[in-house]
Amino acid sequence: MNAWLIAHNTFREATRDRVLAGVLVAGVVLLLLTQALAPLALGEAQRLTVDLGLSGISILGLLVIVMVGASLVGKEIERRTIFNLLSRPISRPAYLIGKWIGLAGALWVLVAVLAAGLWGVLAVRGLASHGPAVATAAYLAGLELTVLTAVAVMFSALSTPVLSALYTLGLYCAGQWSYDLRAFASNFPPALATTCRFGADLLPNLPVFNMRTLAASAETTSLAHLMVATLYALVYCGCALALATAAFETRDFK
Repeated sequence: MNAWLIAHNTFREATRDRVLAGVLVAGVVLLLLTQALAPLALGEAQRLTVDLGLSGISILGLLVIVMVGASLVGKEIERRTIFNLLSRPISRPAYLIGKWIGLAGALWVLVAVLAAGLWGVLAVRGLASHGPAVATAAYLAGLELTVLTAVAVMFSALSTPVLSALYTLGLYCAGQWSYDLRAFASNFPPALATTCRFGADLLPNLPVFNMRTLAASAETTSLAHLMVATLYALVYCGCALALATAAFETRDFK
């Protein structure tokens, strides 16, 4: 119950944050911009709208994570409010898990609103049949943001807000190139190749959540892919939060 209380308060603070409101406005502007650029797309207006719309969901969600999630714990420490929270019957693991659930919930709301807006734009253009593809791609984007939220909470529990934001952003970029790192490993000496593959395995496998190409063609992925992506996201979040709680338990706030 304590974790849910923290989650509720975090969700409420995140949804009232000006950053989230600004991101929603930016998402609407992006959707309108895709329509302004449609005449220049040389017959690919549909693909441009879907691709930029879904890319905007991921990038804007990442922006919220970097600006809000990376300072979730650090902000409490700087304000000294964490002492009041942890002096109550709230364990440190429950505190971190609550923070993760609350921010992830706010991001899912953001994803749902922007995905609905994207589908609305497509429906106006007579492409309402893209609905299932957009919904599936938005679901995977939500999973991606959930994983990145766990990573941000982990870094926030270990470091300062600025460093947490940089670490989260760096891990996002590295995670997008995890397949390339495995491919490059085959060109390295055995010892270095093993190290690169191990590093790639530790990185979040973010390409598994990318369905923009299929969605642009009004195609959906398989149920097996969705199940594997969901399970992977849950396992990775669990590992990240386990590392965060292990380090947070021994952290001295004095």
